[in-house]
Amino acid sequence: MNTIYQIIKRTGLYICLLLLLPLSLSAQSTLAYLNKKGTATQLIVQGRPFLILGGELGNSSASSSEDVERIFPKLQRMGLNTVLVPAYWDLIEPTEGTYNFSQIDKAIDQAKKNNLKVVFLWFGAWKNSMSCYAPLWFKRDYKKYPRAYTKAGKPLEIASVFSENVYQADNRAFKKLMQHIAEVDSDGQTVIMMQIENEIGMLENARDYSKEATKLFQSQVPQQLLNYLLKNKKELHPQMLRKWAQNGYKTQGTWQDVFGADVYTDEIFMAFHYAQYVDKLAQTARSIHPIPLYVNAAMNSRGRKPGEYPSAGPLAHLIDIWHCGAPHIDLLAPDLYDKGFVDWVAQYKLPNNPLFIPEIKRSMNNSVQALYVFAEHDAIGFSPFSIEDGSDSPQDPLVQGYGLMKELMPVITSNQGKGVMNGLFFDAQNKERVLQYDGVKLTCRHYFTLPWDPRATDGSIWPEGGGVVLRLSKDEFLIAGNGIVVEFEKADVHSQTINTKLGEDGFAYQGGDHAQQDTSWKGESRVGIGTVDEVSIQADGSFQYVRRLNGDQTHQGRHVRISVGEFKILHVKLYEYK
Repeated sequence: MNTIYQIIKRTGLYICLLLLLPLSLSAQSTLAYLNKKGTATQLIVQGRPFLILGGELGNSSASSSEDVERIFPKLQRMGLNTVLVPAYWDLIEPTEGTYNFSQIDKAIDQAKKNNLKVVFLWFGAWKNSMSCYAPLWFKRDYKKYPRAYTKAGKPLEIASVFSENVYQADNRAFKKLMQHIAEVDSDGQTVIMMQIENEIGMLENARDYSKEATKLFQSQVPQQLLNYLLKNKKELHPQMLRKWAQNGYKTQGTWQDVFGADVYTDEIFMAFHYAQYVDKLAQTARSIHPIPLYVNAAMNSRGRKPGEYPSAGPLAHLIDIWHCGAPHIDLLAPDLYDKGFVDWVAQYKLPNNPLFIPEIKRSMNNSVQALYVFAEHDAIGFSPFSIEDGSDSPQDPLVQGYGLMKELMPVITSNQGKGVMNGLFFDAQNKERVLQYDGVKLTCRHYFTLPWDPRATDGSIWPEGGGVVLRLSKDEFLIAGNGIVVEFEKADVHSQTINTKLGEDGFAYQGGDHAQQDTSWKGESRVGIGTVDEVSIQADGSFQYVRRLNGDQTHQGRHVRISVGEFKILHVKLYEYK
């Protein structure tokens, strides 16, 4: 009798599992994921490529239900399609073993009501290096949950990455969070990514000097890391390769034996252990609700050394250490607050690391920065910090820029990874960029380089200008953005021209000894601007004619332009003549 009962019970369970399996697979198939396309990696949401036109909330703005209810409708009016929301460990687990997800539910509910996607930021064991978002019960029990120590022996408000108890407490709460998200957003329609920890890294010193850390530091470098370096030697980051080369590419020894005795070796040591810690949380997330995962980094800028900035975070020069230690993390992402935007983003768009900017200083120039990274670096997203403090006025540059990018999304996503698109980004120091496509030379400049605009020379601050250049066919381009001028000519023309400064009417700005002339014409044909149409873009990617631009608007056929303060999409057709 028991045997028959067991067979029935097992068979019934098997049948139930078979019935549930399609539902489970269906739920999995609707989750957001990353997909490789040519040289690009795209974020796929609800079956389509998706660009995150985002904003990150200020650190405390998601801790109040009233604030969330007030802020999210504003974000929708600002043109965002995604909001990055902190998930606070101290509010989720205020008492050990007791969980409260009311703020998570409020964020998801408000996102759905306002047609927004959500990226949650796990403020767990570390936030900006510190353990300030760990619950009070965790902070008080420093013997069970030990701290990192400075070289002088001072305990820090930084939980030790070398403590199993720290990991178990952090992972337990993170697991509960992922299980809750999987339950309330089972179809993956709202929560599309997760950030694990926030700007992880050591401060004051480059590494932890606790007894546990020092013991490991004086031990052999794990074979896992050495094997990775050997296998990927030709593709290592240049700084990582130089560091390893300085000691003769050793394949065994202590950390100082292999990498030398300096703070950068201390940083490599800490990076490997931070990465291994984060990877265990990533495996937890993937086992429950496998949406894309990333970690973010505070920059090593302003001449600071490890420990002066958060040492060992997911920085570009440590990408190999993080890829080895955290293979279940999808991407490393920069938080940008310093000058040198173009150089910073180039460091993070790598063949093995798609570009996502989860946090950047909120400014009047964010919209052109976003246009640049989507077109130049096939970025998957862009997100100014403390977004709720921005303006939702229809005239605000970010509102206009995000509106433009929503129109451009089907065109940008369909052309990412093909090598037919570039981004433009100009300021008072970087005024010009030359591009070439199939024998056509494009000279692109900041709008204020036009000689008749008084703001170019009257002391006005040059706002950053930029946009998208997309080659649609041999003689057809899409130019979109704000504050840019583009001229077209044959790339193989070799004529020497005496230039006369032209006014807005196309005539000589003032009289002189030389008229504009070519002293040696060697080109067989020239490129002319056939038509310039301002267009809007429909959801299916088709163009909707708005108006024809000609005459004064193209400098009598000499260039196409979009003035500072305007956000436009121009469809340009060229022709050749002799």
